[in-house]
Amino acid sequence: MSRGAERSAPLYRVIKWLVKVFYPKIEVVGAENLPPEPAVIVGNHTQMNGPIACELYFPGNRYTWCAGQMMHLKDVPAYAYQDFWSEKPKFTRPFYKLLSYLIAPLSVCVFNNAQTIGVYHDARIISTFKNTVKRLEEGASVVIFPENGEPYNHIITQFQDKFIDTAKLYYRKTGKELSFVPMYIAPRLKKMYLGKPIRFCAANPMDEERRRICDYLMTEITGMALSLPRHTVVPYRNIPRKNYPTNIP
Repeated sequence: MSRGAERSAPLYRVIKWLVKVFYPKIEVVGAENLPPEPAVIVGNHTQMNGPIACELYFPGNRYTWCAGQMMHLKDVPAYAYQDFWSEKPKFTRPFYKLLSYLIAPLSVCVFNNAQTIGVYHDARIISTFKNTVKRLEEGASVVIFPENGEPYNHIITQFQDKFIDTAKLYYRKTGKELSFVPMYIAPRLKKMYLGKPIRFCAANPMDEERRRICDYLMTEITGMALSLPRHTVVPYRNIPRKNYPTNIP
C-alpha cells in the first residue's frame, strides 16, 4: 500500500478527490517504455500540471520531487508568489500576494500527504537524495521536473543537472545503474507521453554523465512535443496565457 493510502489526512483525500473530479483525465502513452525496475522519470513541469497529472495518473508506484518550501507554512507565501505569480500583470500582483498566504495551509496539507520528496537547495539537499535512493530501493520510481527557467527552446527551459547524482548514490548502494525516462506532458492534448530510457553509466566521469543524460532527456522531450499535432504548450513559467507558445510555431 502506498504512503498516500496509509497516512494521508482526511482533508488531503477530499482535496485529491475534488481535483480528480475537475481536472481533465490524462491518458498515458508509452507506458511500455518504463523499465521493469525502478527508474527516474524526467518531464516538463507545465506549471502545476506536471505534479497533478503524475499524482493522479502516473502508472505504478512513484514519488515526486517537490519544492521543500511548499511543505513548510512559513516558507509557502514567498516561494509561491515568486515561482507562480511574479510575472503576472502588475495590477493583479496584490491579489496574488494575498493568494500566496491563503493557499499556505492547503499547500502544507497537500505536499505533506501526497507521495512527495522535498527538494532543498541548502544542506538539507542531503535528505532529498537519501529519501530518493530509499524510495528507489523500496521499488518506487521517482518523478523529477528539473527545469530552471533559463531558455532552452520554445518547449522547455534548461534542466538543472544535479538530479543525475541520484544515479551515482543509487549505484553505490545497490550496484545497479539507474535508468532515466523522458516524459512530455501535454495538458491541452490531455496526454502524458513516456519515451525510451537512457541508462546511467557508472564508469563515466560524473560531469560527463550529467551532461550526456540531460542532453538526451531535453532532446527527447522536445522531439516528442514536435512530433505531435499542433497544440498549445503550457510553459514552465506562469506567464500570461496569450503568450503561451505552440509546439509547431
